[in-house]
Amino acid sequence: MIPLNGLLHIPFPLVLASQSPRRSALLRHVGFQFTTVVPDIDEDSVDTSLPPHEYVQRLALMKAERGAQLVKSDSIVIGSDTTVVLDGAVFNKPADAVDAARMLRLLSGRTHTVYTGLALVAKHADYTSRVSSRSTHVTFRELSDTEIQAYVESGSPLDKAGAYGIQDDFGAVFVERVEGCYNTIVGLPLELLYSMLRVFSEEINNA
Repeated sequence: MIPLNGLLHIPFPLVLASQSPRRSALLRHVGFQFTTVVPDIDEDSVDTSLPPHEYVQRLALMKAERGAQLVKSDSIVIGSDTTVVLDGAVFNKPADAVDAARMLRLLSGRTHTVYTGLALVAKHADYTSRVSSRSTHVTFRELSDTEIQAYVESGSPLDKAGAYGIQDDFGAVFVERVEGCYNTIVGLPLELLYSMLRVFSEEINNA
């Protein structure tokens, strides 16, 4: 596997500010070396009426900035946040099983948009940062009440924006069509992250 930290000349150790096993698996899969921290931020403090790309970018930056506070040495910290938007309404992680079922019924047979924000924060002499985002359209087939109930009872939807995971064994079969980056739906658009890290590392190395 190509060691991407060296290929991109990333000047400091990478830190992923997330407890998501899905994001860690994506980073590891393509060859990044990194450690993780869990950023304790108040996600409810960000106004959901913001344009969706601004909303996820702000949360991603909050996570990266908090992650930078938690590490003790020079690092580049990655923050990421994902949400689902349908008819202008933001669907974050469901509050409970009832809320998860409600979201899935609304998504059934419809096309929604998944937004993922990315932020990089360099903990160095000064804190520099970069933010961006990607969006992907996802179309669900019609879901039966039996399918929704079975999926909710599995517990899988409860920790995922929009109450589903496209990478799940069962949640994946709800998706009829994807228009855009698959990894944006999982929660970490790898092409965007790679491009951001390349430019960010060049700027730091040439400073």
